[in-house]
Amino acid sequence: MEDQNNNKKGPQLSIEIKPDVAKGVYSNLALITHSPTEFVVDCVSNLPGYPKAEVVSRVIMTPETAKRLMLALQDNVAKYEAQFGQIKFASDQHKITFPVGGGQNGLS
Repeated sequence: MEDQNNNKKGPQLSIEIKPDVAKGVYSNLALITHSPTEFVVDCVSNLPGYPKAEVVSRVIMTPETAKRLMLALQDNVAKYEAQFGQIKFASDQHKITFPVGGGQNGLS
């Protein structure tokens, strides 16, 4: 039986992170596209003084995984804001959305 925290009895998932992935990449912009079967999140580095923004990482996931990620981000942002205060947007750019290709894209 499961408890309220969704802790399940049974084998634990072992997660490994390779050193080149562990160092991460810097992203200050995300482009999100979806189709009926997947979500694509392109993490972009948009630095002042550089003529082009570069996609530094692409993550492709199922719609269920995308929704789980959204819920986890909402939970973590709420915890962050409870500890450090409200996150404020530097501008209204967070409201910009535009269509590109066949799916839905938005800037985050």
